Amino acid sequence: MKFSSINRLLFLGAAAWLFAALTGCALITGDDGRYKPVPLTTYPAGLAADIGWKVQIGSGSGIGFAPIVVGAAVYGAAASGAVGKYDLSTGNSIWVAKLEQRLTAGVGSDGKTTAVVARDGTVIALDDAGAVKWRSKATSDVSVPPVVAYGVVVVRSGDYRIQAFNAETGDRIWNVQRPGPALALRAPARIALFDGLIITGIPGGKLIAINAVSGDVQWEGVVATPKGSTDLERVNDVVGLPALAPPLLCAVAFQGRIICFDLSSGGRPVWSKSFSSAAGLTIDNNQAYSPNQSDAVSAFGLKDGKLNWTQDALRYRQLTSPAVLGSAVAVGDYEGYVHFMAADDGRLLARIAVGGGKIYAPLIATPQGVLVKTGDGSLALIVLK
Repeated sequence: MKFSSINRLLFLGAAAWLFAALTGCALITGDDGRYKPVPLTTYPAGLAADIGWKVQIGSGSGIGFAPIVVGAAVYGAAASGAVGKYDLSTGNSIWVAKLEQRLTAGVGSDGKTTAVVARDGTVIALDDAGAVKWRSKATSDVSVPPVVAYGVVVVRSGDYRIQAFNAETGDRIWNVQRPGPALALRAPARIALFDGLIITGIPGGKLIAINAVSGDVQWEGVVATPKGSTDLERVNDVVGLPALAPPLLCAVAFQGRIICFDLSSGGRPVWSKSFSSAAGLTIDNNQAYSPNQSDAVSAFGLKDGKLNWTQDALRYRQLTSPAVLGSAVAVGDYEGYVHFMAADDGRLLARIAVGGGKIYAPLIATPQGVLVKTGDGSLALIVLK
């Protein structure tokens, strides 16, 4: 049976949701309680966390609504169509735009052009006063935050295309597509920038690096190879943001591996470990951190992949991609809590409720604290004392 493009997208989303539920990535309890979120417990506090500021951008959130910091400002968006620029230190509003369309992804910004994407795949660019510069149509729906750099706005759409638009005019200037599998995971994904390159995961467990200006593919690497006899068993996507600590480029895949490549040697794999995450990873100078599909958080040595610790006190709490702030690793959960763990041994240090329900978007570390995009469309800065 040959699906229409619309039916195929609906099938992708439904099947991916089903697969996540079956494997415990979604909130399911089951008769035996195997996947029931672990209750929160008390522990000796090692840090004090507080809400430095909190602002309501609009209403609604999702996996594609990671905020972005440019200089001393933070840009954020909400599903209702609100886009705003705020002072990172105080949370004071610099400008807020109210768009007429509901959004599925945002924001990307270089401080001059800010980009979001509407439900129908329309890419909307605003200038740095919040006025709309242009609108252009991507080839499909978009749930990955755009990136803006090198004079282009880049989006990754649901039909496996990476597309670039001129940041000033909105003209499409290049398009790269790779064949996709029958099913793809609807999980948090982001696009990285490095030395003129756009780096992102593509379905099927691969990473791709593209020249941001020309659209020429510079490198492709395999994070994980799909396995199994059914389409569901072979769902194998790179999730989260590819993490860079030059010369290392690290990534993690659902039902696959966590891996680091050496960019100085043509992208040669340095180490890999069997691992499965539906959230993503982050790194510091010493370790790579990621929740697995059961939401046990692990730390791997950045140079050799050695498993240094695993913290399983937050199992099945639907954790976000982590952020590192100093000596602490932070994750958000389905009840709107942000948890802090010690980077050296994984012990729980602090937690704070930010409200707004489930935190979908990845946490963002900044010099001032951790940015949290809440489930109800607010943006908050968590500071440690």
